[in-house]
Amino acid sequence: MKKFLLIPLIVCCFYNAVKAQAKLPPVDKSPMDMSYYPNGYPVLKIQDKATESLVARVIYSRPQKNGRNIFGELLAYGQVWRLGANEATEIEFFKPVRIGATKIKKGRYTLYCIPYQDKWTLILNKETDTWGSFKYDETKDVVRIDAPVQKQTELLEFFAIAFEKSAGGADLIIGWDNNMVNFPIYF
Repeated sequence: MKKFLLIPLIVCCFYNAVKAQAKLPPVDKSPMDMSYYPNGYPVLKIQDKATESLVARVIYSRPQKNGRNIFGELLAYGQVWRLGANEATEIEFFKPVRIGATKIKKGRYTLYCIPYQDKWTLILNKETDTWGSFKYDETKDVVRIDAPVQKQTELLEFFAIAFEKSAGGADLIIGWDNNMVNFPIYF
């Protein structure tokens, strides 16, 4: 009888020893980040200081320059880019908006970009929950819009996305290395 009780005890101890050695994944080199319009919305909301309703949220990973030549080398001109690192960047609209002349319904979308030397083409696509731009499907595009590249004198080490209030809505500002672009969103 003692042998039958000893076996489950040994199995339990062995299982707990193996489980205790499980490791968490390492910290990603391109951490995930999130931007809201209005800026800082979650904090404003819990502080009862939100004066505008939530319009949009972008979830993206922030690659680093790390001494690399980004545009024209790491990111080839004229090719679809996931607009960040790792999973493709997603934007969620919490109410209908307009990008260019296109009305966009409330919902989640993936943002892609085609960088060129003098402009970027921003792509809003219906496919979500995808990694990179390997399975990008142009037939699922909702809108494409161009914006001129604004060359910066100060280099941005980390890729960044933010919203800035503008007349009639907000600009989605995207910057990395010495490139910055503004894409207007109207609401």
